[in-house]
Amino acid sequence: MKFETRAIHVGQEPDLETGAVIPPIYATSTFAQSRPGETRGYDYTRSGNPNFTRLGATLASLESGTHATVFGNGMAAITAVLSTFSSGDLVLAEENVYGCTFRIFARVFDKFGLRVRYVDFADPAQYRTIVEERPALVWLESPTNPMLKILDIAAISAEASKVGAPVLVDNTFASPFFQRPLELGATLSLSSTTKYVNGHSDCLGGVVVTNDGDWNEKMIFAQKAVGLNPSPFDTWLVQRGVKTLAIRMRQHHENALAIATHLDGAPSVKWVRHPFHASHPQVELAKRQMSGGSGIVTLELDADLDATIAFVSGLEIFALAESLGGIESLIDHPASMTHASIPRAERERVGIHDGLVRLSVGIENIEDLLADLDRALGQVGLLPISSRG
Repeated sequence: MKFETRAIHVGQEPDLETGAVIPPIYATSTFAQSRPGETRGYDYTRSGNPNFTRLGATLASLESGTHATVFGNGMAAITAVLSTFSSGDLVLAEENVYGCTFRIFARVFDKFGLRVRYVDFADPAQYRTIVEERPALVWLESPTNPMLKILDIAAISAEASKVGAPVLVDNTFASPFFQRPLELGATLSLSSTTKYVNGHSDCLGGVVVTNDGDWNEKMIFAQKAVGLNPSPFDTWLVQRGVKTLAIRMRQHHENALAIATHLDGAPSVKWVRHPFHASHPQVELAKRQMSGGSGIVTLELDADLDATIAFVSGLEIFALAESLGGIESLIDHPASMTHASIPRAERERVGIHDGLVRLSVGIENIEDLLADLDRALGQVGLLPISSRG
């Protein structure tokens, strides 16, 4: 079956007992046993629930994996992976990571002796650090948050395989519709399903998908032992949302690319970035490993902090909010919002300056979105696109 069909049907077979076409929410904390230790597959929702099983089957199929473990949110999925390591282990991480990923490395797992070294994995010359350091894990994002760097997952995975280092790819920005890291050689594909997979900004969720049986057992153990499970209701909402993933992602991509093209070269914009826009420094790589550029546009305004804040606060359709991937358009100021937990010097070293803005482009009418951006730019004294000479 093709992607769109699997998103609707894999893991979503009608309920055997009632024939319900949409399987129910199993809103229960525990399950009856016929005799001690004799279950019908479930004993306590922290360690498993039919809604978890169904969603896991769907997401494993969409990511080209054999195993998927669902979690309460994206950070719970990250915690599950990091909880498997020991004091002294080394993670080699892409230098431009999500702010909360940086924070959990620096302020939680550092206390337990987990070491992290940041590397510019967009530079092939840096691949040698994998063989030199022999890390316990290589941690990637592609596209990265918020700079939209594209990393060569296949090349990095091949290098890591030389020393038996597993590779994790945070696939949240691309979604499995546009990119499948396991097909490119990664060991683990992690996503915040809160974002594109659910797509409606109404619940939290996370997932880790793998073809490695040992890693699957580690994820199941972490879900139960650390208490990282989602709720059955949130899992059901993600299951509902993923059915329309393909059609939503096509529109996200189309709108985002149109906005990047519209903003490119504007007097008030230093630069604009979208993975499939011709100006992106890794556009050819993006087109090799992704089937679409997704719905995020990052730009840097030629403006000071006050003007930038006025712009992001003055939009009508784009809501000023953290998160991304919903059907509605959002705007984020990374330096003061999603990446505020990263020290300024570190932020600016990877390009996150006060004028940087991240757009999560929704599926609204593109003319309305462009008009909203132009109006807000003009309102704060930044020359709108329509005023170009």
